Amino acid sequence: MRGIVLSFLLATAAVVSVPAQRANTEPDVLALTNASVVNVRTGAVQRGATIVLRAGRIESIGQPAPASARTIDLRGRFVLPGLIDAHVHVASLPQMRAALESGVTTMRSAGVSHFADVGLRELVRRGHVAGPEMVAAGYHVRPGIAAEMFMDFPELGDLMAPPGVGNADSIRRIVRANLSRGVDWIKTNATERAGTPDTDPRRQLYSQEELRILVVEAGAKDIPVMAHAHGAEGADAAVRAGVRSIEHGTYLSDETLQMMAKQGTYFDPTADIVNDLTETGGDYDHAGLKRRGEMMRPILRAAIGKAAKFGVKIVAGSDTGYGPNSIARVSREAVELVGAGLTTLQAVQAATITNAEMLRLEKRIGAIEAGLEADLLVVEGNPLDNIRVLLDPLLVISNGRVGLDRLSFGK
Repeated sequence: MRGIVLSFLLATAAVVSVPAQRANTEPDVLALTNASVVNVRTGAVQRGATIVLRAGRIESIGQPAPASARTIDLRGRFVLPGLIDAHVHVASLPQMRAALESGVTTMRSAGVSHFADVGLRELVRRGHVAGPEMVAAGYHVRPGIAAEMFMDFPELGDLMAPPGVGNADSIRRIVRANLSRGVDWIKTNATERAGTPDTDPRRQLYSQEELRILVVEAGAKDIPVMAHAHGAEGADAAVRAGVRSIEHGTYLSDETLQMMAKQGTYFDPTADIVNDLTETGGDYDHAGLKRRGEMMRPILRAAIGKAAKFGVKIVAGSDTGYGPNSIARVSREAVELVGAGLTTLQAVQAATITNAEMLRLEKRIGAIEAGLEADLLVVEGNPLDNIRVLLDPLLVISNGRVGLDRLSFGK
């Protein structure tokens, strides 16, 4: 047992120390030359450009590189903003590293235990770890809240007994507990889960009035709310209550989709994780869930197509923990969105600028523009011609740091 613990500690230390050392030794100025820069707002491509990065920000596009800059010749390869994953369950440094190596430079947590997402966020912000920026959410607010919540807040132990977090007072208490730990979003479950065989994802958990209490409580601290909602009734209640995003949305009705378009409610379908339900391995591997996924997949695809037609703002989320067995990736989600009817530009936007807008971070990230943070992804071809090139990141830069380099083997 001592050997196992020692091996784990050494592996974790390696994850932390290597990025930290790189951050301390890299020069302050980095220039990417001969770049084909994708404008994710318009779809235009600027070829033969030089991108200058300084102190974690994009200093210029198309200007000569300073003489002191370290340069990377991209040889015409395509550069777009680092991918934003709107729905992750990342709770460890190795998982964060795997997300970074998949091209993710910002991710929104959709619930983890012990506020691991808050801790990861702070490690990245303080420069101890090179990784995606984490937007933290703490614990899901749901009737049967995770048991770990009561280890962090034993004073809430009375909510362990049925009906759990099932009335206005208990909802407020759980929201306030999350807020006390510095979360950036509140996550709630308006319906049951799809990824557990003993639940029905169509079943509504909270009423519109209860969800409105949650939205108001979080909004008092200017904290937005995301709602897990597969079923039509639960999703409709969440939209009417004023949540900022609907997660999953398998059975969204036309009426609710039209209301979302009117109100500006974002839709994060996490379609690729439904594929995972049907596939061997990955985050799910259960015969009953496989049948469920096969039933849900065409229904969700149709909902995504309708959402695009109605003008709903669609974002890309993977709903994975980027664990060692995980199949889902936000790049795969972009591929799935194209398969559901979005254009390649819309799918790229869903994983970049539209996601940034949903997170209220569009003045910092989501595009390649002077003054924004230096979050960049380099791929072999033009993703607007072939969205699948996003599956193979060649160079990932997060906050100005090179997190992955598959262009300079052996150098």
